Order: sequence, then structure tokens, then C-alpha cells
Amino acid sequence: MADESTQSITIDAAPERILAVIADFDAYPEWANGVKRTEVLETGEDGRAAQVRFNIDQGPIKDEYVLAYEWVPDGVRWSLVKGNMQKSQHGSYRLVPGGSGTEVTYTLSVQLVVPMIGLFRRKAEKMIMDTALKELKRRVENAG
Repeated sequence: MADESTQSITIDAAPERILAVIADFDAYPEWANGVKRTEVLETGEDGRAAQVRFNIDQGPIKDEYVLAYEWVPDGVRWSLVKGNMQKSQHGSYRLVPGGSGTEVTYTLSVQLVVPMIGLFRRKAEKMIMDTALKELKRRVENAG
């Protein structure tokens, strides 16, 4: 994947607990910034979501899109199936257990239908990742 942004955070929890929060798409509107509604469209053989529809509203940014998920041994990867404002999205959470918790690395690449200068796009991706990681950390550690 070319031109992606990456950011990491350490969460005081086991990878399984973090993945359980990531996989609980129905709860996203309770804690994920801007997520108004989610709907699991398809479930894989392992019982986890394979396709999820998101409705987001973050001020000037409103979008509905569908992501396809692939659950892998060290986390999860996803890609855009269809979207209104996005023409592509690839992302992943990679979880690596360590002494004081689990390091969660978020990688994201988004291309909008409307062209955006690369510098601004990467800055937006970093802001999205920073917020998402902090919210994930808060959700996991406070649910404990």
C-alpha cells in the first residue's frame, strides 16, 4: 500500500480484549467519534463481521460507506467496498503484546472522490488515527 499513515499506542489490556472492542461494531456509536450508525451486513465463518456499513457525521464530513474486514492472527485489516465520499480506504490494526500491555498500530490510507493534496490528506489521516486510538484505549481500559 503506497502513501499510508501509521500511528501506535500502548493499551493496558490483552490483545483479545482489544479485538473484542474493535469487533463490537454495534457499540461504535457509543464511543467512536463521528460514528452515528453501523450495520453488520455480512458475517464470516468465524462469527466476526466480514462487511460493515458505517454512517459518519463529523461536522462538515458526512459519509456512508461499507468496509470489508479480514481478521488475521495479529489483528484486523479492512478495505473499502463502496462509499459516497471515498474512492478507496485501506487500513489495519496490528496488535503486539508486550510487558506493559499491547502495542496497537493503526495504518490508514484514504482516497476521497474529491482530490486532496497529499500533505492535507496525510494530516487528516493522522488526526483520524490519533482520535481513534485514544478513543479505543479509553473504551478498552475503562470497560475493564
